[in-house]
Amino acid sequence: MLSPFNVRLATFSIAGSVLLMTGCQTAISAQTYATISPPAQTRAVPLKFKRHNFEVHCYNTLNCSVIYNNNNFARPYLNTPTPAPNSSDYQKHWGTASYLGIQNFPAPAKVDWKSKDGATHEATVDIGAIFKEELIWHNVPISDMAKFYSGPVAGEPDIFLEVNDRTINVYMTTLIPTKTEQIPGNKNSFGRDDIFLAWSHTY
Repeated sequence: MLSPFNVRLATFSIAGSVLLMTGCQTAISAQTYATISPPAQTRAVPLKFKRHNFEVHCYNTLNCSVIYNNNNFARPYLNTPTPAPNSSDYQKHWGTASYLGIQNFPAPAKVDWKSKDGATHEATVDIGAIFKEELIWHNVPISDMAKFYSGPVAGEPDIFLEVNDRTINVYMTTLIPTKTEQIPGNKNSFGRDDIFLAWSHTY
């Protein structure tokens, strides 16, 4: 019969073997979704949304899969390494999300990827928890919002999920029509489409 000391030693040996067999895989972990506050004008001038558009971008990964609303948004990256972003303000060049009109809210996004160091990760990202108030994130005062004869002042927001090496980021952007030119002298700049980081987690 093993002594209490030997029992503990055997337990530690088994645990160590399990860790060696599992390697670097990161398990799905409990996450919080209230760490980043929206801009002040978001609550001062609340704009609600019931549908949203969605897009995924992967960087610094060896492979990447993101399933949301029964669709894999990262098909081009399933077996293909992805490069680093090509500029410091790369988010501003994403344009608009390509998957339109998703009803609030599907089940959490399921993300599986391999970071550039070869570690395998899996996580769930609850878009509905991040945007549970269904507020469009913006920073435009009501005094500068253009008025429309009907309908909301803004359309459906674009939500972007970014996988970048070991970090997942979630952003929101919406074009808010304005009364004034946002670029003085540019007659095509009557609107703001600021992009806001709403959630981030490093694994």
